[in-house]
This record gives sequence, C-alpha cells and structure tokens, in this order.
Amino acid sequence: MKVGFIGLGIMGKPMSRNLIKAGHELVVYDVVAEAVDEIVAAGAARGASAQDAAARSEITITMLPDGPEVEAAVLGPAGVLAGAHPGATVVDMSSISPLAAQKVGAACTARGIEFLDAPVSGGEPKAIDGTLAIMVGGRQEVFDKVLPLFRSLGSSATLTGPVGAGNVTKLANQIMVAVNIAGMSEALVLASKAGLDPEVVFNAVKGGLAGSTVLNAKAPMVIGRNFKPGFRIRLHQKDLRNALLAAEAMKVSLPFTSLAQQILIALMNSGRGDLDHSAIATFIEDLAKTEVRKA
Repeated sequence: MKVGFIGLGIMGKPMSRNLIKAGHELVVYDVVAEAVDEIVAAGAARGASAQDAAARSEITITMLPDGPEVEAAVLGPAGVLAGAHPGATVVDMSSISPLAAQKVGAACTARGIEFLDAPVSGGEPKAIDGTLAIMVGGRQEVFDKVLPLFRSLGSSATLTGPVGAGNVTKLANQIMVAVNIAGMSEALVLASKAGLDPEVVFNAVKGGLAGSTVLNAKAPMVIGRNFKPGFRIRLHQKDLRNALLAAEAMKVSLPFTSLAQQILIALMNSGRGDLDHSAIATFIEDLAKTEVRKA
C-alpha cells in the first residue's frame, strides 16, 4: 500500500520501519527534520508536509503525542485533510481523548474520507519488534482494508466499536497498567524494606496470581535501576488525564486512576517526567526511604 506516516517519535520511528520492511511504500513527515532523514535513509520518501504526505498516499497514519497535535496535523493548514483524496483513509494511532478522536473522525467523514482511531499498547519494545496490541474504533469495512498494515505493526488488532471506541479501550488499558505498576512498586519496596532480595520475591510471585505482563516487563527494570523510557511518565500522565476527563463526562468515579495520576504529576514536578513509567517505584521509594535493588 501507499502509506503516509506522520509523527516519527519514540513509537513512530520503529512503526514506520516495520511498514517499510513489510513492503509498503511510505511517505513520511515530522516537524523534526532529523527524524525524517533517518526514516528516509531506511527507504521512505520525504514528505514536505502532512498535506503532501496525505496527497501521495492511500492511507495516512498519524502517531502524535496528544489530541491537539492530531487536530493540528489533520485539520490544520497544510494538514492531512488538505491533501487527502476522497475515498482515502486516515488512521490515527495516537493515544488521545475519545472526544478528540470523534471530532477528527467527523471532519474526515464530511470530506468523504474514512477514519479509524487505533491507539496501541506495548511501548517502544513492542513497536520495534512489531508486536503491538492495536485497539481500533471505526467501521468494519475500513478496519478490514487497513488490517494488512496492522498486521505489520502488531500481534493483535481488535475492532472494539465505532470511532472513539479505540481510545476508550486504550484508556482502560492505561488505567490497568498504571495501577498495576503502582501496586508492584509498593510490594517491592515493602519486600526491600524487610530485607528481602526483590529479585527473589519477583521470581517467587511471577508464576502465581500476581504474575502479569506488566510485572514481567517492569519489575526487572526497577530492580536493575533501568528507567530508560519505553513509555514516558509524562505520556502516561496524559493518558490518565484523558481517562479522568472522559470519566467525569460520564459520571464515573475512578479513585485509583486519580491517585496514580497524582503520583505521575509529582514525578514530573521532580524532574522525572521523561523516565519510563516503571519509575513510579521511585515515588514509593522516596516515601519509604528505601531503594529496590538486587541484593
């Protein structure tokens, strides 16, 4: 397929590389010229703007930090809608508010352009190896059309409902991940304070009911003091903010989500916003004056 790809950040770069490896023709654009240079060197064509990338593509993917950036890239001057042809498809794979996704989707529909919201889970490691979990909102026929692209990017792609449903599903995912990391952090800090080797505790519990993909991915990072970002704290805070805003609109109480978001804000204020979200553990460590570290 001829694909426009807009947004070559920590996730967009490896995703675009995987599409090139799968044989798709890519036209890429990002406001950071160096990022474009890198993917052009990998085999993509250079887009002069989001408009230009869309004009040269059947399907245009956006992978951007938040709703305002998606709206600017799709709806703004020299944006995707200025270049996309009627009958083309826009797939926003960013994690944004469901309401923002519906706004962008409605604008696309008004121009005769199909739209899917398709946020992903798995962070940079799974973006690199092409095993992302993709949660999609939109029409079945459009999902079927884009499915070959999703298969180049992820190990699963699930149509969860109409436009906006993909991002509701992603927010649910982000709530589970954040609360899971926070619970894991408290447990490992408690074990460390008691004089136990946290690695031994991790190995003891990971095969039981407490075991999870989150535990297996994040406990070794905390124990090894490796907070290189696969998914940054500031981005997870953004997702929880969007979850809380959606919950407020629907009159849903999310007490644990609210607490997790406050922890993430505190970490951002202490200069740790660009660390991996496994660094939630450092907030609990600060309270206990104990560091989780292999004995």
